[in-house]
Amino acid sequence: MQRILPLSRETLARDLPASFVVFLVALPLCMGIAIASGVPPERGLITGIIGGIVVGLLAGSPLQVSGPAAGLAVIVFEFVRAHGLGMLGPVLVLAGLLQILGGMLRVGGWFRAISPAVVHGMLAGIGVLIVLAQLHVLTDASPKAGGLDNLIAIPRAFIEVMSLDQSGSLAAVAVGLCTIAAMVGWERFRPARLRLLPGALVGVLAGTALAALAGLAVKRVEVPEAIFGELALPLSGDWARLAEPTMIVAALTLAVIASAESLLSAAAVDRMHDGPRTAYNRELGAQGAGNILCGLVGGLPMTGVIVRSSANVQAGAATRASAVLHGTWILAFLVALPWILTLVPTAALAGILVVTGWRLASPAHALHLHARYGLATVGIWLATMVLVVTMDLLTGVLTGLALSLLQVVPSLRKGALRVENAAAPEKAGVPEVRLSGAATFLQLPHLNAALERTPAGGAVRLAANDLTDIDHTCLEMIEDWASRKAASGTRIEVVGGSGALQDKLAAAVAAPQKD
Repeated sequence: MQRILPLSRETLARDLPASFVVFLVALPLCMGIAIASGVPPERGLITGIIGGIVVGLLAGSPLQVSGPAAGLAVIVFEFVRAHGLGMLGPVLVLAGLLQILGGMLRVGGWFRAISPAVVHGMLAGIGVLIVLAQLHVLTDASPKAGGLDNLIAIPRAFIEVMSLDQSGSLAAVAVGLCTIAAMVGWERFRPARLRLLPGALVGVLAGTALAALAGLAVKRVEVPEAIFGELALPLSGDWARLAEPTMIVAALTLAVIASAESLLSAAAVDRMHDGPRTAYNRELGAQGAGNILCGLVGGLPMTGVIVRSSANVQAGAATRASAVLHGTWILAFLVALPWILTLVPTAALAGILVVTGWRLASPAHALHLHARYGLATVGIWLATMVLVVTMDLLTGVLTGLALSLLQVVPSLRKGALRVENAAAPEKAGVPEVRLSGAATFLQLPHLNAALERTPAGGAVRLAANDLTDIDHTCLEMIEDWASRKAASGTRIEVVGGSGALQDKLAAAVAAPQKD
């Protein structure tokens, strides 16, 4: 049985310094994401505390770190604008309950079956929306209600900044640009001995220093005198509104998007280390418990987040204790030094989010999809992204999923996937996974389970003699599996099959074994 928190002198020597690095990364991001969500910054910090301590204790992903996510900022902003901050709590509690139910029903593995084109398209659309909104915050103005509204208003905002009677806006832009330059420059040129000092923190310190030393009249983070006094259970009238169809849809949307982002992030974190793998259903339940608590005390929705998680791995964390400790440091900071937050310009936090949004919207994902899987897959990415920006996130994701299903319809006519674990006939003792029929995202959990049954070390053969087709979702999963097997010393060989199909499988297996 898994202990609540695995502790030893050896692991603590690695987890303690890693937790402080993650704390430094999380602090500005928690505040910035809260502001981008249209809520006070302390609510983002509250979510960071719960994501670290509570989810860290329950997590099924050993090195993933949870907290407020940029990917949900757009949803929260629109929800709060339409229904008020008071309704966010009850909806978040319902979303958390749905996540716990999903974990109990063991649907966690199915989230891995979501097409990478849909996931990257969703994140790219969210990235565009974040950039468009935060460009206005960079001028000390408030963002508009929607992505297109923000885009249309940018030229006017630029003209106002350049006018002589808007010196405050120009000063805010200077702070934001200073933050962006410091963050990007530090990440590119930082000395090796300071590689663990996060660029986001350096950017905020640079922007704050510029505003303070130059005496700039810019907006700064507002912190209530009693931060924890602002937290309260949702009102009874808000709970009563949960029966409304709009609230049910909102809770379902939050649950699905947060779960997908968390579990896909966990899969990515698994590729960064050689330790224990993620227990997806346990992780889904832990995320649900965290979101319920956030809803009860007035926090933001949380997910597992790749930026903080990758910092955790790179800093040498060994166990979940690092995530728990990072949440403890945030709590200690809020108790002892909340006045420091009032020194931070909101434009500096906007600068961090502009960089974050730009990276989410990077066309590198589309180029990767095109090079590996062709124009049709890129079309799914593009359609998802465009609809997220021009319509809403749910419409974009559902359209992307529908297009993914249409893409595999021809494959389904070639027969359902069958997977057999056996021994290679001409090589005694060598395990072989035999694939026949069409491998699509609809059978991904079945395929993944068969691949995970293969032993570590030695050789494993992937037989594709009777494989008729394979989609990009299964290929990405096979590449992930091959990467972890290669790290454990396993040699994987593709046998049978011919033409483009055999080439795709061989490329997916060979890529990680060349690293």
